Amino acid sequence: MRLTNGWLVLAGLMLLGFLSTSVARAADAPIELIEARKIWDEAPHNAFTDLVRYRDEWFCSFREGQNHVSADGAIRILSSTDGAAWASAARLTSPDSDLRDPKLSITPEGQLMLIATEALHDKTEHTHQSLAWFSGDGRAWGEKHPIGDPDFWLWRVTWHKGKAYGIGYWIQGNHTRLYSSSDGKRFEPIVEKMLGAGCPNEASLAFKGDTAYCLQRCDGDPGHALLGVSQPPYTDWEWKDLGRHAGGPQILLLPDGRLLAAVRLYDAKPYTALCWVDPEAGALTEALRLPSGGDTSYAGLEYREGQVWVSYYSSHEGKTAIYLAKVRIGENGSSARE
Repeated sequence: MRLTNGWLVLAGLMLLGFLSTSVARAADAPIELIEARKIWDEAPHNAFTDLVRYRDEWFCSFREGQNHVSADGAIRILSSTDGAAWASAARLTSPDSDLRDPKLSITPEGQLMLIATEALHDKTEHTHQSLAWFSGDGRAWGEKHPIGDPDFWLWRVTWHKGKAYGIGYWIQGNHTRLYSSSDGKRFEPIVEKMLGAGCPNEASLAFKGDTAYCLQRCDGDPGHALLGVSQPPYTDWEWKDLGRHAGGPQILLLPDGRLLAAVRLYDAKPYTALCWVDPEAGALTEALRLPSGGDTSYAGLEYREGQVWVSYYSSHEGKTAIYLAKVRIGENGSSARE
């Protein structure tokens, strides 16, 4: 059928209305904070968390140290069967480095994988090296495996169809590198230079089908977070400016296909928030501000039975401590429910 100019205009308006409605539905979908509680504050500074459900237990990882940047950083891992009572499951230390930003994932073989980056005390050859450890119970951890390239901070990995994907950012430069691995021990670059401007650093990946989404922090000018979208083999990426600065990004695909993120946002002061991510509109829409402030962010996200569990750290009550929040997620255009 031949379309006149009038029909083309009408079709365009209908498409715009559909996209606007989809964004509004995501933004309006109710999110309710059920509870937020402190679960750990034993070190002078407790920060940079992640969270995973593994073999009917919850595991939360984070860094302990004297302060936000100190030479004594160690990795603490907590475990809980119910999310209420938490106990120390493991503590990993290094005499030669500050261990930072521990992240958890589950390998296709059913092992718990921990990655972190060591900020080396001896900076003669290089300053940073990303590492991986593996465990069958979250308590006994094997030897460390250097992963990625020296001085590329491989900040988080996401498993998809038997492969681990992660973005490393160059400590001494201004670009990121996309890596993949079949075993979690040997990472090879897929894209040598993924982003080369804007001071890109921390990034989180999520997969919807074979479509990859990357929530990317940038600290340059204007310092807005970016959303990247790519199809296999993930060598070409399309980027959208999300219009606001967002730190410590973590992105989660919900069972209904929506994308939810946890980030640090800035109003008069910084705080940790959950936000809807709309790939079509290139929008990051705040949905829920968590009890937080000061030194805060670096969340872990896990979906379970209509709720999102969130680990994060904050200093809003004085001491920088680890918190766990439970959030009820409503469906598009519906009331929040279990």
